[in-house]
Amino acid sequence: MTDPQALSAATRQDILAAQRTERTEYLVYRRLAERLGDTPNGRVLARLAQDELNHNIFWKQYTGVDVEPDRRQVAWYALLSRVAGLTFTIKLMEGGEKSAQALYARIVQQVPEAQPLLAAEDEHEQRLMEMIDEHGLRYVGSVVLGLSDAIVELTGTLAGLTLALANTRLIALTGSIVGLSASLSMAASEFLSTQSEQDGREPGRASLYTGIAYVFTVLSLILPYLLTTRYLLALGLTLSVAMLIILTFTYYVSVALGVPFRKRFLQMAGISLGVATLSFVIGHLVRTVFGVDV
Repeated sequence: MTDPQALSAATRQDILAAQRTERTEYLVYRRLAERLGDTPNGRVLARLAQDELNHNIFWKQYTGVDVEPDRRQVAWYALLSRVAGLTFTIKLMEGGEKSAQALYARIVQQVPEAQPLLAAEDEHEQRLMEMIDEHGLRYVGSVVLGLSDAIVELTGTLAGLTLALANTRLIALTGSIVGLSASLSMAASEFLSTQSEQDGREPGRASLYTGIAYVFTVLSLILPYLLTTRYLLALGLTLSVAMLIILTFTYYVSVALGVPFRKRFLQMAGISLGVATLSFVIGHLVRTVFGVDV
């Protein structure tokens, strides 16, 4: 074992930072495990907590002190797990830990015996995280279906109506009828699709997730037309809301499921904006050709 007294001041500070991270994550996992109790996910989280505690004990050999955890992070991750789910929270937290690789690389130069421990524990933690079975993640596809279809269809519809009607209240009314009707159709289609696939998902729940995601998106996109009478401004705000929804949910899926963020975001954003632009042009042509003036 490396003599703690032989460590440089910089290395000691690095070890203290690593120890604080492990202590913080231990408390996060322990709190989550206590909340879930004696369940499969609860037992996995308890083992993850034990791993982080072992890390903390290992680093304490070199610092000789108990390091206070970051209590704000503990509270934040506990809250986030309730809102965004276990898988997203854990992968986000572990992703932050990976960003500290430079820190651990510096430590290993001074404390070489830490190298095999870190490698073994990282591999063990990865296997444990893969064991977490979060029921809600099975229905991410249903939510994506509702969000993506609503964004593409309604941004196109609203863009076309904006120049064709040039009246925000009338656009909002027409868009609401189209969007809410489409949500029922999409939910029914998802029910039938899930029922025929028999992939372990409940058809009723899958259709509910799709319908809720669709209605949420419809209401979000129509809201700007209820807040202003300037129809071009309303369209700009609607497109901004659409991009925000795409950005938020694409980020969630990329973290929770480990899929590329950039490619998915650009693809969905490009399709939505492309359809909206084309519909806007069609709306302008319709208004010009038929002489519509509302």
